[in-house]
This record gives sequence, C-alpha cells and structure tokens, in this order.
Amino acid sequence: MTTASTVMDIALIIAFVALALGQILSMVRLVLGPTPGDRILALDTMVVNALGLVVVLGIQQGTQIFFEVALLIAMLGFVSTVALARFILRGDIIE
Repeated sequence: MTTASTVMDIALIIAFVALALGQILSMVRLVLGPTPGDRILALDTMVVNALGLVVVLGIQQGTQIFFEVALLIAMLGFVSTVALARFILRGDIIE
C-alpha cells in the first residue's frame, strides 16, 4: 500500500465522519428549531450534507454514477428549499 492511498483513505474517513456529524447536528436543529426559518435552513443544510456524502462515496468507490446522483440531489434540494420557503412566506407555492 502506498503512502498516497493511505493518506487518501484517511482523508475519506475524516470526510465521512465530518459530514455525518454535520448531518446529525442538522437533524437536531430540524427537530428543535424554534422558528420555521431555522427548520428550512436545517433542511437545506441536510441536503448539502447528503450531497457531500454521495460525492465522497463516489470518490471512494471510484464510479461516476454517484456524481450524477449528486447532481439530481442538488437540483431537487434547491427546488424543494425554494418551494418550502415560498410556502412558509406566502402560503402557496405557485401563484
């Protein structure tokens, strides 16, 4: 095993742990958030953390399908965040 692959393995483990911790903390904010704005922000942060987890998993596995899945998650996360924010502010999504 080479030094470069060992460093990459350690970096991937650190990235997985950091993103998982961020996901857990965002879930806590989603449940405890005092305002709807806090909950929307926590949900958006969870989408970004899930996106990061998928990308890191793609790097670890060495396949490109994970990057296509990450693009789909990013698009759906953006649209859902905008729709939820509009619903909270206006009471409807499409007007």
